[in-house]
Amino acid sequence: MNDFKQIIKAGIFGVVVGDALGVPVEFTSREERREDPVTDMREYGTHSQPMGTWSDDSSMALATLDSIVKNNGIVYEDIMKRFREWMINGAYTPHGHVFDIGITCSRAVAGFRPGMDPLKCGADGERDNGNGSLMRIMPVSLYDALDENFWNSGRLEKAAENTHNASSLTHGHPRSLMGCMIHTAICHELIYRNDRTVIDAVQNAVDKTLAFYDNAGEKYPWYNIEFRTEIMADTYGRLRNLEAFKKLPDSDIKSTGYVVHTLEAAIWCLLNSESYAECVLKAVNLGDDTDTVGAVAGGLAGLAYGYDNIPAEWLDVIVSKDWINGLCEDFAGITLT
Repeated sequence: MNDFKQIIKAGIFGVVVGDALGVPVEFTSREERREDPVTDMREYGTHSQPMGTWSDDSSMALATLDSIVKNNGIVYEDIMKRFREWMINGAYTPHGHVFDIGITCSRAVAGFRPGMDPLKCGADGERDNGNGSLMRIMPVSLYDALDENFWNSGRLEKAAENTHNASSLTHGHPRSLMGCMIHTAICHELIYRNDRTVIDAVQNAVDKTLAFYDNAGEKYPWYNIEFRTEIMADTYGRLRNLEAFKKLPDSDIKSTGYVVHTLEAAIWCLLNSESYAECVLKAVNLGDDTDTVGAVAGGLAGLAYGYDNIPAEWLDVIVSKDWINGLCEDFAGITLT
């Protein structure tokens, strides 16, 4: 029987620790990381923050987690209200102030007002496919991924609706929605992988999710011409053969703030590692958007290897660790719907 508390802590702390590892070296190049690789928690650096400080990735994820706990479910307007509290008043930050925020997220949150449709806030142009929804999606992914009946007819559609809507708060283009849904499916398969290898679990998630989109049609309210174009373009096609994808050299893996690059980099790091630490250090040492690639890879690695596999010395320096732990335990008590 799965221990949901430990699973949730693995996913959430996996994100936060990976984020905190990447904060001091964000925007540094891969060449810089080769010369001076990250091997442990650092302090200051790019954003001049103390050790164990997490960024907007974790702040928005924790705001989402708190909203789900307080509402006993997903309430999009409440999530956006909490995002505003974060951006304007420093709620859900490690030290009471925001030191990093993406342009697309900033515009979406700044434009939200109570009474507005929160699902219309996210930009939906092709150039609006940064990783700002993928980086914060873990609580919503867990909300659906913990259900052992995830792939059942009706349940899968509900998971897609929840994930798409959560992404649309800041990023509404089908490419971002699909990336977040692939993430949700991978979370489910890692939670219930049992004796399967990590690569087999991830491949099953990718195959079933892409098949779901390949066979989608106008019966779904979210399906439109932009979705059809995205599906036809096979944007996430490199993930259809993970055995080949795993063998790509790191020169073929980009670690930018583009949603496809971030998801690919996180999966590539997961497939080419055998522990949480190895995965997140590989992710951070790719350079560039180190906190977000670290956060996304860290969340998946946490689910793959378990909370106890996250180095205790890294967990111990995470700011507000006890508060985050309490949120995870409260989330475990939520009845999945």
